[in-house]
Order: sequence, then structure tokens, then C-alpha cells
Amino acid sequence: MAYEPYADEAYYKETYKGTLLTEGEVTRYLRQASRHVDSLTYNRIVCRGFSSLTPFQQDIVREVVCQQAEFECENADEINTILSAYSINGVSAQFGSSWNVYMDKGVAMKRDVYALLSQTGLCCRLAR
Repeated sequence: MAYEPYADEAYYKETYKGTLLTEGEVTRYLRQASRHVDSLTYNRIVCRGFSSLTPFQQDIVREVVCQQAEFECENADEINTILSAYSINGVSAQFGSSWNVYMDKGVAMKRDVYALLSQTGLCCRLAR
């Protein structure tokens, strides 16, 4: 059975009202974002099944997947860079945890989006 992202193209366009991702890339980014949500939630959704989540949790997870997919599309070059910091002629740039980016398990996510995902109770290190 193939892995299904937590939000599909129809949800992205009709409910989330997303317009950033093109038709050719929307499925790939939603799938990648769903996998990253799985990492940040310790695969609890995979183990329990998406349908066993509460409606509140399902809604939050779908919203986060759409936001994460757009974030990863917009920042693909920075996220995929192997450099964590560099400096040229006194100008420096750094990628990693910062005031607005959360990094864990190799996944970069905006802090406010991670805070939203945390509301599901699925991000705690200790199983509930």
C-alpha cells in the first residue's frame, strides 16, 4: 500500500486555499511534508492511523502539512544546503535553528507551525 499524505491536492486547493504549489509539485511537497510531520510526531500517526485521530488533531495535521509544504517549496535551496553558516566580505548567513525556525530530526519548520502541531499532543517525547 502506497503512503498517502495527510493532505491531498484537493484539500490544499479547496480547503486550505493554497496557491503557491503548482500542479506538478503539490503532491510531492505534501507527501514530503507529511513524512516530516511523521518524524516530528515520532510516527504516532502512522502507528495509530490518521482516522483514529480526533477531528481536532486531523484538522491541525492537515493545516500543518499544507503550511510545511509551502515552506519547504519556498525555502528548498536553503533547506538543502550543506552549509550551516558562511561569511563573505563581512556579510554572514546561517541556516539552522533561529528565532523563527525550529530544527529537529533534520526537519526545518517555522516555529509557529511547530507550535500548532504541538497542540495535537503528538510531539511529546513521552508517549501518552
